[in-house]
This record gives sequence, C-alpha cells and structure tokens, in this order.
Amino acid sequence: MKTKFFHSLFWKISAIFLVILVILSAIYMYISVRTAEMYYQETNQKLDAEIAPHIAGENQCFVDGKANTENLKDVFHSIMIINPSLEVYLLDKQGKILTYFAPNKIVKLKYVSLGPVKEFIENKDKPFVLGPDPRNADREKAFSAAKVYEGDAFRGYIYVILGGEEYDNATQLVFGSYILGLGLRSMGITLIGVAIISLIALGFIIRNMRRIIVVIREFKNGNLNARIKLKGRGEFNEFADSFNEMADTIVRNIEDMKTMDNLRRELVANVSHDLRTPLAAVQGYIETILLKSETLSEDDRKNYMQTILSSTERLKKLVEELFELSKLEARETKPKPEAFSIAELAQDIQQKNQIIAESKDIELRLNFPYDLPLVYADIGMMEKVLQNLIDNAFKFTPEGGSVTIKFQISNDKVITYVKDSGSGIKKDEIGYIFDRYHKKSSSEGLGLGLAIVKKILEVHNININVESIEGAGTTFSFDIPVYKGKSKKEKEVLVS
Repeated sequence: MKTKFFHSLFWKISAIFLVILVILSAIYMYISVRTAEMYYQETNQKLDAEIAPHIAGENQCFVDGKANTENLKDVFHSIMIINPSLEVYLLDKQGKILTYFAPNKIVKLKYVSLGPVKEFIENKDKPFVLGPDPRNADREKAFSAAKVYEGDAFRGYIYVILGGEEYDNATQLVFGSYILGLGLRSMGITLIGVAIISLIALGFIIRNMRRIIVVIREFKNGNLNARIKLKGRGEFNEFADSFNEMADTIVRNIEDMKTMDNLRRELVANVSHDLRTPLAAVQGYIETILLKSETLSEDDRKNYMQTILSSTERLKKLVEELFELSKLEARETKPKPEAFSIAELAQDIQQKNQIIAESKDIELRLNFPYDLPLVYADIGMMEKVLQNLIDNAFKFTPEGGSVTIKFQISNDKVITYVKDSGSGIKKDEIGYIFDRYHKKSSSEGLGLGLAIVKKILEVHNININVESIEGAGTTFSFDIPVYKGKSKKEKEVLVS
C-alpha cells in the first residue's frame, strides 16, 4: 500500500512542483542578489562621483612628469582612513598603475583599461559605468575617475574604486545573512502560496479523475449506459468525450454481435431445414436401392441415381454458398478491383446459361450500347453477382418467359439491370429478400444467392435496388463505376 501511495499521481505532481519551486527560488535569489548589488554600486557611483576630481584638483600628483609618490601615499592613506571602502590608483596616460593605496597591497593588474575611464569622464550624465577592479581581473566595480594635470600638461588619471575589497569583506557577513533571511522568507511565502494553489489545482484534477475512474469501473462491471459527464473544456473533457465515443462504439458492436448471433442461429436453423430435404432424399433412395436391389429395374435404378446426384449437387451448392457468405460477412474476402469490359463478361455469362434457358423455355436476352466503357471492380465478384441474379430469375420465371440483362451509361457509372417476367414479389416481402432465409419470406428455395449478391456489392460500396410488380416480374439494378485510371489507348488494349 505504501508503494502504491508514493507512486500516486498526487506525489508525482507534488515532486514536480517542488522541483519547479526550488529552481524558481534559486533564480529569484540570484536576480535579487544581482539587482541589490547593482543598485548599491550605481548609488555609490552617483554619490561619490566627485571624489577623484577632488583628489586630482587638491593635490600635486606629478612633479617634473613623474608621480609624486611620497606625497600621494600620505594623501591616499588619509582618504582610506576616512573611507575604508575606497581604493585609490594613479594611472599614466596609457592606464599603467604608477602608485596606489590598497590594503595588503594585492594588486593583480598592471594596467587599467581606459575605455570605461574615458566614458565616465566624458559622459558624467550617463547613469552607470563599471570599470575593471585591479585586485580582481574577473570583476568590474563602480568607480570615480578624473584627469590629472601638471600645470597645463596632461599626465594621467586618478582612478578610485568605490567599493573595494575591504568593503567586500566587511559587508560579506552582513550581506550573506540578509540574503539568507530574504531567501528563507521568500521561499516560505512561495511555499505557502504554491501549497495553496497546488491543493486547489490537485483537488480539481483529482475530483475529475475520480469521476472518470468511477464511470470506467461502472462500465467495466456491466453498466453499459455509464458515461462521463464533465463541464468546461480541457484535456479531461477530451478524454471524457473519447471514452464516451468508445463506449458508444462498444455498445453498438455488442448490439451488432447480438444481431449477428441471432441471424447466425436463424441461418443455422434454416440451412439445417434446407439440408434436411436433399439429405432425406439421398438417404431414402439409397435405402430403396439397397432393399430392392434384386427386383429393381435398370431404368428405375438410373432414375434413383439421378435423383441422388441432383440432391448431392444441391447440397454441394448450398454448402459452397454458405461458406462464401460467411467469408464475405467476416470480411475475409476482399475485392481486387481492375478494369474490365462488363459487356464481354455479360456475353460470357449469357453463353454459359443459354442451354439452361432453352431447357426451361426461357429467352435470355442481352442489351447494351456499342460504346459501353470499361468498369472498375472485382471481375470475379461481378460475375458471381450476375450469375446469382440470373439463377434467381430462372427460378421464378415460368416457361415462355424472358430474362434480360441490360446496361445503360449514366454519368460516370454503368447501370446494370437484370429483369425477369416472372411471378414478382409481394410488397411486404421485398424488404426481406436479401435476408438469409428470413422467416417472413414465403418464397421457398430463395437460398443464399441474393444475400451473397448484396454482400458482394456492399464490399464494393454499391447499393442494389429492387422493383417488382406481382404477376409481372422483378428488376434488380445497381451501378458500377466507370474506369478512369488509364488512357484511351490502354483501355483499347484491355478491351482487345
């Protein structure tokens, strides 16, 4: 439990907030220290800007072009006694340090860069200028500077560091304790503020998460109507919407599965009924042949064997259709579209079925325009569609009737018609003819042919229409897209 507790989202977010707080506090303290330091140096420079000009004006810094070292040391010493934070340097015209007064005599630079010195002297109104610290080559400090003359001759510069090393040492402890106190107070205030904000934010986040978890558990436990309801906008709302959509999809899939299961049971029951008839015929005739083998005439034996053969063929066809339909419903059979001539396909089908049509005294017609274009679909599946529609038309067309296959161009599609002059379909049964062995259908022997037709066209995203007049015949129609992917020459090659 402890492991789970410390791995909870609350502690993870708290740890992230703590890290962010430490980083922000460090940045804040650095900015505060830097700002305080710069503020102090700028104030010092404005207050003590006239120290160097005063030293240069009141003292003889050069005699005969040379530094008046003995006199200047006394002057510099007196200044340091009055203000220990000052460090005074005498520079020549090139910035070389000629003499100075600084505690412990630790001076690392021999030359002072004159850029900041000249900028200070020439632009006294400039807010703030930092110059090099002779005792620390890596630091810059506030200073005061002035030109030094011997008579009218320019000899060098007085350069005064306003916050020297002694000042740094003296103020380090005080400044350190101040910064420490400031940092502790700032962190304390920040911690309290962040704690309050974090508790409010985490409370809001955890509240929404708990709602989501409760709904998900309800859904998992069988309440399929459970949905997440959140107000406002944001990531949680997007998550809630996604979950709700997923739940709706799952519920639809469950309903579809239930429907499919019911249809499957109905199919098994009806197929079992259809299988029973030919099986009973086969069994009955075989038993008759076995029982009357000695007295049965040759003609009767042939008739019985012919009946057995036709029954087995019917069984074979029914099993093949059932297998094909199951593959289509499971989406295991996918179309492989290609360009082909629907007119040539129809002519082949007409020739194959001509003998059957003549045996039934049915006229099989084919009607299509001369300039019928290529279509784009799975040629094998389209052949199956046309064949099943023709088989269905033969089944319900009486002797002396007709079955017509017709094609018509409409925009970018070829409309295919299969029309018969049969008995037609009752209005209340038209909606069920594509349902496999639907119990409401009074048409016996409808089989799986039309169900297969509908499934094949569905995988091609094609709808099939039915028009029927009872006693006058039925017409099935559907559209096949015209092929556009090749040039005219390539189409001619495909046709030939």
